[in-house]
Amino acid sequence: MGLVASGITDIGMKRKSNQDAIYLNAEKHLFVVADGMGGHNGGDIASQMAVELVPKYILDHFDDDPAKTQKAAVLSANKSIKVHGEKNEDLVGMGTTLVSLLFRGPYLYTANVGDSRAYLFNNKKIYQLTSDHSLVQEKLNLGFYTREQAGDDPQKNVLVRTVGFEEEVEVDVFTYKVHRNDIFLSCSDGLHGKVSDPDLLYIVNHFIPDPSKATQETLDKACKYMVELANKNGGQDNISVVLVVAQ
Repeated sequence: MGLVASGITDIGMKRKSNQDAIYLNAEKHLFVVADGMGGHNGGDIASQMAVELVPKYILDHFDDDPAKTQKAAVLSANKSIKVHGEKNEDLVGMGTTLVSLLFRGPYLYTANVGDSRAYLFNNKKIYQLTSDHSLVQEKLNLGFYTREQAGDDPQKNVLVRTVGFEEEVEVDVFTYKVHRNDIFLSCSDGLHGKVSDPDLLYIVNHFIPDPSKATQETLDKACKYMVELANKNGGQDNISVVLVVAQ
């Protein structure tokens, strides 16, 4: 099974710097999105460290169990980012979200911390593969309100887990058996916070009507349109998008 992939990161309309970072390695079937936070420079440093350290660990342990390797890679990056932040008072408290896609054989292994997400598009439907580690998600889990109402919560940007902020972090790892023509999207909240799931589904169906014929060019166009729509809808945050099609 082959993969076609594309990715883009954008500063958005309001921010002075881009604290998102992405990593694409189609040859090794590994893709990472990170959304940094903390201080003037801390966020971009944390996210950049994440997209360097996590892939390096995974590639260095490529023959090991992929699910355990994903988790170990994030835990290792968490310690390194934490230590780096403590060495500079301007960086104390920095951290980053992270969502990592690793395809191995017929399976996808997804690791995530924070509210960057992974989605699956299958048979013209959209499914969220990850669960946000945010205060809003915890309120949703408790039934305080609906998903639609959650968008109005003033605490919607408060995270309960990040990479690099605390000594230890809990990492979620999900396993999914990949089918031909599956489409995967990983993104920061700069996208999913501004573009609804129905709109994401519409864009994917419009630009990739037949996944078996998807090309780099079609995925590039889909990623670009997603970013443009997020910016059109306000673009208050940085925006990162990675699209992968299994053929």
